Amino acid sequence: MSNPMENITSRLGGCNVAEASQTSGKKLVLRQLTRREEGVVHVRLADQQADPNSPLYSVKSFEELGLSRKLLMGLYAMPYTKPSKFQERALPLLINDPPKNMIGQSQSGTGKTATIVLTMLTRLNLGLEAPQAICLAPSRELACQIIDVLQEMGKFTGVTSTLAIRELLVRDAPIYSQVVIGTPGTVCGVIRRKQLSVEAIKILVLDEADEMLDSASLGDQGIRIKRCIPGNPQLVLFSATLPEHVRNFANQFASGANEISLRREDLSANAIKQFYMVCESDEHKYETLCNIYNLLTVSQSIIFCERRDTSDEIARRMIEQGHLVKSLHGTMLPDERDRLMDGFRRGIFKVLISTNVIARGIDIPQVSLVINYDLHFDKFHIIDFESYLHRIGRTGRFGRTGVSIILIDSKKAWDGMKRIERHFGKEIAHVPTDDWQNVENFFKGVI
Repeated sequence: MSNPMENITSRLGGCNVAEASQTSGKKLVLRQLTRREEGVVHVRLADQQADPNSPLYSVKSFEELGLSRKLLMGLYAMPYTKPSKFQERALPLLINDPPKNMIGQSQSGTGKTATIVLTMLTRLNLGLEAPQAICLAPSRELACQIIDVLQEMGKFTGVTSTLAIRELLVRDAPIYSQVVIGTPGTVCGVIRRKQLSVEAIKILVLDEADEMLDSASLGDQGIRIKRCIPGNPQLVLFSATLPEHVRNFANQFASGANEISLRREDLSANAIKQFYMVCESDEHKYETLCNIYNLLTVSQSIIFCERRDTSDEIARRMIEQGHLVKSLHGTMLPDERDRLMDGFRRGIFKVLISTNVIARGIDIPQVSLVINYDLHFDKFHIIDFESYLHRIGRTGRFGRTGVSIILIDSKKAWDGMKRIERHFGKEIAHVPTDDWQNVENFFKGVI
């Protein structure tokens, strides 16, 4: 396959793209072209008279979208060669004029973040140094990832941006950046204190909208931000999953929206090989984790725990045994969380132990193995299918092989796993732990 950069000059009419190839290794590895089979994309147009299968609502190349030359340079430098299946259908609807609201649902790894960023960039008046686009994310880690993509994709356009995370902002200092990306609470605060003018806002995006709209505080803050914006900005809501009750709320939040989604059965993460191991006790579960440490460092791995103290305790014990691991959760200082995520992205350490704080939307292509040390249950002690899907979706990204392992140490965990099997219609295979050499050989073959 030829390098897509070799074709940029001809695609862009001979413009100088020498600097387009000077992208950082860190960000380049974050944004490779999606290769995973995405299934069938379904579109429902707000205009009931329109044909959703019309060629007007689908593209096969970025050039067909009528993007500016500088924006195309940023896309091809990342490098993208063509839209993903999701982007083929979503982008023509999103960047069309007059702007229309959209509710989008697609599995991880199908290009939602790039779609969000590209849509915001096409809506900007780059000659106006004032906030014109706001993107809300439920976690600082996801907000950081989105702004990385924005800065990379828009680096030839001159776009200005601000990461609205509490400790990074100077109190009462006005924000003039054209794009503001942050968490709902912080963005709500800077609007309330008049640091951020919303008079020129053209588009409001909610990423991982189901988490925000299904959370009392985040949902309320999102609504308050929407109500502060005058006129009728374009409203865009994206998520990997969109339960029915949240979909109903989303339809009220973004009225008259076009909808784009994958069939439910296409969301079962079929690209990920799923296994479970039976553990006799808490201590045996920890020993099992230590026994597969060598597997964890084949590439990179994430271990998901239910509780913050569990994450810290596992990390403490494994570090004492000489293992290089790090623990990350929501009570850590923001600067420390940023350093940990940056170190993990750059491969300084290969095993990250975390709570659900990084379960959604985080793209680290090198992750090949996810371990559910604890499964996640909701407040009614019912297994959370959406959380499981998001967690295992951190692996098997961009067409790579992904493996997930559940450690079963109780009847509750066993029943939860069996419900996951029935819900997604996919068997989770048992791996015996009586011969660790066989276990290691098996997983190395799989990974």
